[in-house]
Amino acid sequence: MSDSVEPPLIAAVRAGDMFVVKRLLEEDGDYDERATAFGVAVQAFRGGIAQLLLDRGADAGQCAPDELLSLREAVDSGSPALVEALLDHGIRDRYPASELLEMRDLARSWHEAGAEAELRRRTGSRDELVGTRVQDDEYYTVGELTLGGMTVRDGHGAILTHLEELLGISSSCEELMARALDHDKDHKAWARATILLAHRRDHETWTAATALRAHTNPSHRLFGAELMRLIELFSDSNEDELAVLAVDALTDWSAEETDIAVLTEVLYGLHSYAGPRAEAALLAHAGHIDAGVRRAVANGLGTRLESTYLSDEAREALLALTTDADTDVRIVACCKVGETRNGDPALADVMAALLHHPERRVQVAAVYGLALHDDERCVEGADRLGPPRPGYRDEEIGYLDVAWRYQWRRDGI
Repeated sequence: MSDSVEPPLIAAVRAGDMFVVKRLLEEDGDYDERATAFGVAVQAFRGGIAQLLLDRGADAGQCAPDELLSLREAVDSGSPALVEALLDHGIRDRYPASELLEMRDLARSWHEAGAEAELRRRTGSRDELVGTRVQDDEYYTVGELTLGGMTVRDGHGAILTHLEELLGISSSCEELMARALDHDKDHKAWARATILLAHRRDHETWTAATALRAHTNPSHRLFGAELMRLIELFSDSNEDELAVLAVDALTDWSAEETDIAVLTEVLYGLHSYAGPRAEAALLAHAGHIDAGVRRAVANGLGTRLESTYLSDEAREALLALTTDADTDVRIVACCKVGETRNGDPALADVMAALLHHPERRVQVAAVYGLALHDDERCVEGADRLGPPRPGYRDEEIGYLDVAWRYQWRRDGI
């Protein structure tokens, strides 16, 4: 092989092929190469891949400063994932507080001007702007704008929030909400704001969340519902005062919300609570026309503190949802049926039937559910599936591992 041929991982990073990068990381444990790949990803403005490499063990500290972009270039790019990669804990101390403050001001100037206006100012171009939506990291998207040969992303609000958090600067609830509501729920600025506010757990945040319930704009109600859900999720226990308040509010809210996206978020907020009112609220929407709402219902049922308990009503609803026309509803329902761990023969049989579903991911969920019920049919199902698919190891290994562990217990290994 020629010395000029790049290692496959480096080539995949340079090409921006996230799936191939994932697959190669599953196959190869060369951590020095992962550090090199991190530097290549950052230099290529591929923040999402850089984040993936960090998650899989790349040591950013092995990269010299001149092998990476400057923090200013990353902030100017508008990619939250790229900025977060450069501020990884392994190299964060390379940036003094004074530089972080300068970058905070830079991010704020971009945010306040707006990415399009600042792009036009910098390029001086009056041409038509080309805009698209792109995946910035594994979970969130941002807008990407191109004009006059320059391309930026519109994640400066999220970058600003992140830098403020690192610097210990606390922006008001109102300002953080405004940054989020400039965008939609899938944007990183929205996620940064809701997570930060939910962790504050203060009166200002709770008051803002409850006030949004009555807002005429569905996007504002969606923000309030997600904030309530996260406040409950981040609680230490179901007896926490704010958790109780959140579940009560979301339960009442579910009976009156008409927007499908908001209703779905409201119902997801009930998934970890043990109260009968929350269960009744979920059951009221078990036959909803929208598959996303039905997924939220399936996700929330059977989550009482006594994990083996399942009310008759919840049991019947989950049995129906495991045969839902929507594949994702079936998967969620199958997992929840499995997590009851109560050995109910009817529940086990409905999961066993899914072992023959045409989609592999449904079969994986069925194997997982049966294994949780200590049902030996999970072993045959796991054997047919074989090892996790290349590129999907993280998604499948946790489910299949439960079946393998059952087999080891059964066989006394």
